[in-house]
Formats: sequence, C-alpha cells, structure tokens
Amino acid sequence: MTAARGRSPIFDAPTRHGLVLRYLTLIAVLLISIGPMLWELSTSLKSKVEDVFTQNIHLLPQHPTLGNYGEVRRTIPVWHFAVNSLTVAFINVAGNVIGATLAGYVLARLKFKGRKLLLGVFVSTLILPAEVTIISKFQMITNMGLGDSLIGVALPDLIAMTNVLLMRNAFLALPREVEEAAIIDGANTVQRLRHVGLPAVKGVLSVISIFTFIGAWDDFLWPLLVLQTPDKLTLTVGLSYLDGQWSHDPRTIAAGTMIALLPILALFLVLQRFFFRGVAEGAIKG
Repeated sequence: MTAARGRSPIFDAPTRHGLVLRYLTLIAVLLISIGPMLWELSTSLKSKVEDVFTQNIHLLPQHPTLGNYGEVRRTIPVWHFAVNSLTVAFINVAGNVIGATLAGYVLARLKFKGRKLLLGVFVSTLILPAEVTIISKFQMITNMGLGDSLIGVALPDLIAMTNVLLMRNAFLALPREVEEAAIIDGANTVQRLRHVGLPAVKGVLSVISIFTFIGAWDDFLWPLLVLQTPDKLTLTVGLSYLDGQWSHDPRTIAAGTMIALLPILALFLVLQRFFFRGVAEGAIKG
C-alpha cells in the first residue's frame, strides 16, 4: 500500500527510525526556542566574580545569586514601569476581546449590504507593515491630544484586524441549526451572541488575549515614540536604561529581561487549557 499523499513514510511511520527523527526534531526546536531564555536565566543568576564574556560557556552559575534582581530594582523603578505596561496591556486585551468579538460576530452571522466589501477592507489592512503606518498613527495620536499618555500607546492597537478575522472564523464554525433554534425561541441578536456564540469560542478568546497581551507587553518602538515623561514609560522602554551611561552589566540586563518575562509565563499558564483548543477553533479554513 502506498503512502498517503502529503505524508512522509519515514517521519510518520511508527518505527524506530521514525521515532528517532521525531525526537531529534523536537529537541532541535526546543533548543532553538528555549535555549536563549535559559541562557538569560543563567546569566541573571551569575555573581559579579563570574566572567560572562568567557569563551568557556557554563550554563549553570558557579556562584548563583539573586542580587542582580535587586540591582534592577535599585537602578530603575521596575515595578512602576511594570504597572504602566500592565495598564496598556489590559486596555488592549479588553478592547480586542470586546471589539473583535462584536465585529467578528457581525461579519459571520449578520447579513447586511456591503458585508463582503467590508471584509475585504479588513483583509487588505493585513498586508501593510506596522512601520508603514507608524507616522500617520503618531500624527493622529498627537492631534487628539493623547501624546505622552498610556491611552495614546494603547489606542492604535485597541482592535486588531487579525483578531477580528479569528473571531469571524470561529463564529462561522458554529452550526447554523443551533442559532436558528435560538431564533425560534425568541432570542435577539445580543442574546444569541451571549448564550450561543460566546460559550463556543472561549478558546479563541484565550488565544486573542494571550497574543494581544504579549504584543502590548513586548512593544518597544511605539511606546518609545509616544512617551516622553520618565514616569510614564513602559517596562520594555524602561529596561533600556539598564544599558546606559551609568549602568552596563549583562547580569543586570538579563535579570530585567527575566522580570519582564514572568507576566507572560503566568498568563499562558492560566489560559493554556483554552489556548490549544482555541488555535483549532480559529484556524483559517481553506
């Protein structure tokens, strides 16, 4: 019997060679993705007496210490910057969860004139890199009087078109018979969205929440352009002060990086149960 089209007879076969190839691939991906993070963690735990520039690489610290994390707190107001980043991230998450849900449901379930044209406009915005529109966004925020404010940082990404399309595809996957039954029972549009639509797309909402939070938390260029007051800086911009005229220690920089990573890991651990289900729910259908 010939192998199915599009499948590898070596990689997919449950043989010894197939299993070895699978594990080698997984190990390679793990090293590429997790390796830099482990190295940053190791560097953040190394003491001042250890040479971090040596050619003899030691992943495990010879004299582990948490003093570098205290040095971050003494060098910059790291917790104040973290609160600013959390504020921007929560605004973006709330805006995308609410806005993308409403827009996705309208595009998927409601019939109105110009729906396909509007969907085409949404899709066309995805081909524009963020750098192309950054000047126009900056001018818009400045003219609105929102320059040097956290609202000005959060506003341009309040509703991402990618999230709208994810929610649209998730709502399209719902059986139409369920919605028709709700209509027969007298449910209006808001009730159908609340009681029929939302319970079925919790996984996609988790995906949107995680990706939006990571995008807002890790963003550097846009907050750097908008914010000028030091007290309003986000964490990613504030961490740049660790590598400045008066401070240049790779151990301290690595400790700041690990502090910035903690909220992302915490969010993923909380929502991981819904995350992988959401990837399948919001997948683009061919």
